[in-house]
Formats: sequence, structure tokens, C-alpha cells
Amino acid sequence: GGRGKAEGINLKSQISNLKSQMVRVAVFASGTGSNAQKIIDYFQKHLNIQVALIASNKAGAGVLDIAKKENIPSLIIEKERFFRGDSYINELKSMDIRWIILAGFLWKVPVSLIKAFPGSILNIHPALLPKYGGKGMYGHFVHEAVIAAKEKESGITIHYVDEQFDHGKPVFQVTCPVTETDTPETLAKKILLLEHKHYPEVIERVINTNVER
Repeated sequence: GGRGKAEGINLKSQISNLKSQMVRVAVFASGTGSNAQKIIDYFQKHLNIQVALIASNKAGAGVLDIAKKENIPSLIIEKERFFRGDSYINELKSMDIRWIILAGFLWKVPVSLIKAFPGSILNIHPALLPKYGGKGMYGHFVHEAVIAAKEKESGITIHYVDEQFDHGKPVFQVTCPVTETDTPETLAKKILLLEHKHYPEVIERVINTNVER
């Protein structure tokens, strides 16, 4: 009968080992957080990746309601501190955050934060970069520009974040057709479906490829 106890202890230590190997992720969002919700759902019972923090630059953002509902700690990012203070680096490090995932986060990421998380910040952009990226190119502005240019396709780009807006190395792109009847609103819906479908899986793949290195 002695074996059961030892196995129990062994299992406990295996579980705590797994917990310590958990890659803790912070999701940064400015709006309603529909991508954040999909990411949370996807990693709910994940073996080694955990959404450990939701951060927003807007106190009234819907994504903070999601954090509350899902019992995930949240952080409201204040402009002065983000751009001219410590950029919350100490706070993120003290929570053992390893990756930052931008899911509709509208502020530019300060260089100090990029240096503190080298190669560990991902963003999603609602167009096929390098086209339709850069300052001011977000949300409906992107879709309006794509339609005005009579593009035949658009899509999403998931990329690493570097010092320039929408410039870091792309890790994933997928396209969707733009038809003559599309409006910025109908195109936005198509793009959002692509984001929801692909972003969580790509995050998982990128993090796990880096874990194994």
C-alpha cells in the first residue's frame, strides 16, 4: 500500500513543475476585447501557456469587463508612466510575464518595453503588411483605405513588434477576397473572423517554438 502515497507526492511535484514551466502571457487591448476573449478561451486549460494579465490603456474598455468575468488580473496603463516612466516593466516582470500579446492595442509600444521583452511581443494587424500599416492605420481606417484602393484582397498579418509601427518580422499572413460590394463594415467583419480563428493558434505556435529553442 506504500506505493500510492509516493506516487501521489510524485504527481504533486510533477504538477508544480508544470506550473513553474507555465508561460505567463499578458494581453494588451484598447477596446471591447473580442480577440482577447478568444485568446483567453483558447488557453483556458492549456498545458503550458496561461493568460495571466489583461492590460488596457482605457479605464472603461470592455476588455476589462472580460478580465473581471474570467478572474484574470487587470492593469490600467497610464500614458505618462507608459511612455516616460518605467513602462510597467517591473510590474510585468514581478508577475513573471514572459510574452506580451497586442490584441487591438492602439498605443505604440515604447522602446524600453521592447528591449525588456526582446522577440516576445506579438501584434495582429487587420491588413496585409507592409501595405496599409503605420501611424493612424488601425480599425476602420485600414478597411477604408483598402476599399478606396480597389484592392482585390486583404487579410491579417501577425508579426513581432519592433521600434516602428507595424514593421516587425511577420510570422503569419492569411488573405480574404475583397469584393466590389464590400464596404469597410463588411470587410471588417471578414477580417475579424480571420483574427479570431488564427490569432490564438499562431500565439501558441510562436511561444512553443521559442520555448523549445
